[in-house]
Amino acid sequence: MWIVPVIRRASWCALVAVCALACGSSASGPARSSAKAVLSFSFLEANNPIPVDSVATISGTSIQAFLPPGTDVSALSPSFTISPKASASVGGRAQTSGASAENYSLPVTFTVTAEDGSTQPYTVVVTTDIAAFDDAVTAFMTKYGVPGASIAVTHAEKLVYLKTYGKQDETQPVSQASLFRLASVSKTITSIAIFELVEQGKLQLSDTVFGAAGILGTTYGTQPYGPHITEITVDELLHHTSGGWPNDASDPMFSNPSMTAAQLISWTLDNRPLGNVPGTAYAYSNFGFFVLGRVIEQVTGLDYETAVKTLVLQPLGITDMTIGGNTLADRLPGEVQYFGQSGEDPYAFNLHRMDANGGWIATARDLAVLLVHVDGFPSKPDILSAQSISTMTTPSSANANYACGWAVNSANNWWHIGSLPGTETEIIRAAIGWNWVILVNSRSTQASYANDLDQLFWTAHGQLAAYPDYDLF
Repeated sequence: MWIVPVIRRASWCALVAVCALACGSSASGPARSSAKAVLSFSFLEANNPIPVDSVATISGTSIQAFLPPGTDVSALSPSFTISPKASASVGGRAQTSGASAENYSLPVTFTVTAEDGSTQPYTVVVTTDIAAFDDAVTAFMTKYGVPGASIAVTHAEKLVYLKTYGKQDETQPVSQASLFRLASVSKTITSIAIFELVEQGKLQLSDTVFGAAGILGTTYGTQPYGPHITEITVDELLHHTSGGWPNDASDPMFSNPSMTAAQLISWTLDNRPLGNVPGTAYAYSNFGFFVLGRVIEQVTGLDYETAVKTLVLQPLGITDMTIGGNTLADRLPGEVQYFGQSGEDPYAFNLHRMDANGGWIATARDLAVLLVHVDGFPSKPDILSAQSISTMTTPSSANANYACGWAVNSANNWWHIGSLPGTETEIIRAAIGWNWVILVNSRSTQASYANDLDQLFWTAHGQLAAYPDYDLF
């Protein structure tokens, strides 16, 4: 016979309680999760009419995302992940990752509700305009009466900011496609082309330029040449140590505007003797870089513009850069108008003839493309070897602050400023991993103008609280 034990009710209840504790449950069911974190947050091109994916930064309960200037943020669909079993809402509206659209033109409270009903609000801020850059540029424009400007900024060789300001002419705003005269920033482009030819074995920096043994031979000027002219090398032209033709009131590039390039070189060799032995003194020379343009033509068998496009620009996908015209009537499609100040006339000189020393026009974006491929930083491949870049940015003994088409300093920053009536430009390669391009369509004659333009990047950088990590290239 079976013997069934009798268990008192109190003992049975105690047993159930012990079991419940051991099994992690209670009479009311399993404990509900209190997890309510935002694990990731982004705006993706796939889900939005935006030009680039933007991954937000999450810091505590703050979420910050960047999108390019001009982006419509009035109906954005974020892609996000949150804690398991949690849900998300904005203003009481349930949010589905990649599908729910909200207006992010102002900070948005993004609330995550845990399974247990507890909530955690997050503040989402979407930034399209970076005040540090905008404030610096607009203050400069206001101070100096500059109608229009365009900037491009890269960090870690990513194009993180591209912005335009003001007017390109009397009626139209500057656009990202607007072309500006580069003035002496053209010298950097010429230098890069020269080093491409050196790498191809088509010339050497030690090659002489004029005379029977020189690259240009005796094509120009009257024989015999004046003292030391046949000693000038490519390297000395690049470093502005050729011994003559300085950027002063007697600058040959602003003389005889009706002469052809060949006529001007001959006239200069015959009428402007050197003031120093080549290699011994620094004197910034527009004419020297103009001659380098003719060296490029002689070595390649192409006109200067075509040669540089072939050697440098086309391999980088740069198609809009070209040599500018002289007059307002020569203004190219997409090119800005230039505004003189204090009686300066932007259209009173032969800019087209200044091709290799000051004739290029370009967009800020295209210059940024060029910079990231010659800056020596590792993220994007350079078009020159590390050795060529090192040589190109090494100054001469005559001037510790100028290399080959680049101004340099001991902090390993490289830059170049361009300046003509109606034009001021600058490119900067900063050793801290940033590149900067600014182009404007006017030039003030105030003494502080060039220095203030040169400080714009550094002023803005010092005020940066955050910046994008996407790449607008």
